[in-house]
Amino acid sequence: MGALDRVTTWPVPNCAAAIVTARGQQTPATIATTGDSSHQFRLASLSKTITGLTALIAVEEGSLALDKPLNPATCSVTIHEGTTLRHLLGHASGLPFNGDSPIAALERRRIYSNTGIELAAELITAATGITFADYLREAVFEPLGMSSTDLRGSPAFAMWSTLDDMTQLVGELIKPRLISPETHRDFITEQFAGIAGTIPGLGRFDPCPWGLGAELRGQKEPHWTGSQNDASTFGHFGGAGTMMWVDPTIETGVVALTDRPFDEWGDEAIALWSQLSDAVIDDIHLTKAAS
Repeated sequence: MGALDRVTTWPVPNCAAAIVTARGQQTPATIATTGDSSHQFRLASLSKTITGLTALIAVEEGSLALDKPLNPATCSVTIHEGTTLRHLLGHASGLPFNGDSPIAALERRRIYSNTGIELAAELITAATGITFADYLREAVFEPLGMSSTDLRGSPAFAMWSTLDDMTQLVGELIKPRLISPETHRDFITEQFAGIAGTIPGLGRFDPCPWGLGAELRGQKEPHWTGSQNDASTFGHFGGAGTMMWVDPTIETGVVALTDRPFDEWGDEAIALWSQLSDAVIDDIHLTKAAS
């Protein structure tokens, strides 16, 4: 049985999943899929990783700076003096899950924040004079050929996409073309190392490592990725029952999209995603051993 065969038994109305790898080849390629690859799913918080990537493109273009303190007077919410884009993308700004004012000091807690990601998108619009939706399309979707992906609300949780499009994104996360290798390393490096935090639906972790828009697996247990995933694995899961990860040590990523809300099957979803992840890694190792 192939790793993705188990996806067909998940308790969800619709599901589509894929494995993408660059192992042994120059360009990432999709090596297995299941489900309707053209069906549109709400990405939920996978949107945060895409917004993080978009912000880093704006940084490389010179429109934004990761470490320049923001002007509180120009922000739509209250922020601490000294808050930077890096704080927002790394969930270290003290801003709450949803809300207009910080609930913790800078760099003290990893507070998973829709507000922080939404503010990052607002900064792109303010700096470029282009709406975030247009900038997102021009900077990410069009270059990657993600023609069936769109933003329908908050940059933190309201993007919709298809499996076909998301495999293009996963390929970008494995071997970046839109940002430099140096920026990509920063993207997937722990920000403000050592701080603790809570991941909604998963639990509290100390430390709770995070990159610039992507969660890092680290030593978190239990976790929604597999027990065999390396600590450097990065990605996201979403409240729409979606998940994606990339394990740099095997140059391989997985994306699984469903339309059953996470809070209806959270514990089961975490277990099933973890089992899928381990099965994928087993298949990758078996393929390597046979080659």
